[in-house]
Amino acid sequence: MSPLRKWLRLSPGERWLLTQAWLLLATIRVALWLLPFRVVHRRLARAQASSPRCSIERIGWAVAIAGVYVPFATCLPQALTALALLRRNGHAADLRIGVARDERGRLQAHAWVESGGQIVIGGSASSVARYTPLPAVPLERQHAN
Repeated sequence: MSPLRKWLRLSPGERWLLTQAWLLLATIRVALWLLPFRVVHRRLARAQASSPRCSIERIGWAVAIAGVYVPFATCLPQALTALALLRRNGHAADLRIGVARDERGRLQAHAWVESGGQIVIGGSASSVARYTPLPAVPLERQHAN
């Protein structure tokens, strides 16, 4: 079945969520090419929360599907997209970035999002367990007085 047919078979709410995820993911992917990570992260953190309209699971689903159709949508842009959508929908969420060494000893990094004690996007608990989480990225710089 073609992607368009699959999209048309979704409910209007699911089509809207998937469209939002795709547009936001594409925008974030381009923004990460053009701007420093901290600028993109800070802007996304300013998203206004509303009452939950979409479940955590549906947001994870929408971002994962959108990731198939956005070129170069690696773990970081997908995690930032999920983070923004979760916060917009009133869900508490945390961006996690971890590092690990591969079998050749090279450093690898991975990003995922957790909400309510579960991983929303970026793999399963067993797949991210190999990464050592880095300290949380602050959203705003603290100024000393």
